[in-house]
Amino acid sequence: MKHLLILLAIPLFVTNIYLRGQDDLMDLLENDKKEVDYAYATFKTTRIINSQSVENPAPGVLMFLIQHRFGRLNTGSYEFFGLDQATIRIGLEYGITKRLCIGAGRSSYQKTFDGFLKYKILLQSSGARKMPVSMSYYASSAISTLKWEEMGVGERTNYYSSRISYTHQLLIARKFSNVLSVQLMPTLLHKNLVATSEDKNDIYSVGIGGRIKITKRMTVNAEYFYTPASQISYYFNQPLSVGLEIETGGHVFQLHFSNAQAFFDRGYLTETHGKWTKGDIYFGFGISRVFTLKKPGSFKK
Repeated sequence: MKHLLILLAIPLFVTNIYLRGQDDLMDLLENDKKEVDYAYATFKTTRIINSQSVENPAPGVLMFLIQHRFGRLNTGSYEFFGLDQATIRIGLEYGITKRLCIGAGRSSYQKTFDGFLKYKILLQSSGARKMPVSMSYYASSAISTLKWEEMGVGERTNYYSSRISYTHQLLIARKFSNVLSVQLMPTLLHKNLVATSEDKNDIYSVGIGGRIKITKRMTVNAEYFYTPASQISYYFNQPLSVGLEIETGGHVFQLHFSNAQAFFDRGYLTETHGKWTKGDIYFGFGISRVFTLKKPGSFKK
């Protein structure tokens, strides 16, 4: 009798395992059907205004940028409200892979060369894989080529390395909807040479930026950085910039106002002297154009 019960139980046990296996297989098939929906076009281009965005040029795409900023509006009619003066940066950015891009540029402000790399760590997504934010790591260096006497460094011994500064930044962005995107930017800036012994070589800052879409091809952008004054001995202001961005085919055109004069990291983070309440506002524009050097099909997924 005991053996008979065991023989009767075996088919039931096997059937139960089979049915569970079928359920697990169906669950796997259903999960495979779910697609990962990645957020795209969190920002229209690789810049919010001064700062980088989480966007990269596509693999094999070269982006040419012209960033132009006139003088202060409060200089009056004699300087044509700043239009008689100009600061300009010309830059190139190139997408190496879907996650990695590099870039370089030259600014007339302090005759500065800069170079950078940017790597996408996280991609905002929903569906089968949920990630609430996109995050990129951005690292840059800048070299001022002004003559020593123009830099105001005095009679001390000066080395080529004293001209260099480095920036490390995390770009953490979320596209809340097709209308609103916001980005947080914790930043570390290192200067090889500082003005006085009271100044810190490592300067910490945090920025916030975003865009609001007002039409299909037009957005309002804004960004602000806060750097504790205790890290810097000389007078400076926190950079605040607002702009209107327009997409026109292969071009993205931006009109903006800022109390910062420079476009590279060290310049706008620690050398912004303009004050909005006093009319120390610089009007400028930026334009970018992309060129496809390699067809998308030549890159592996």
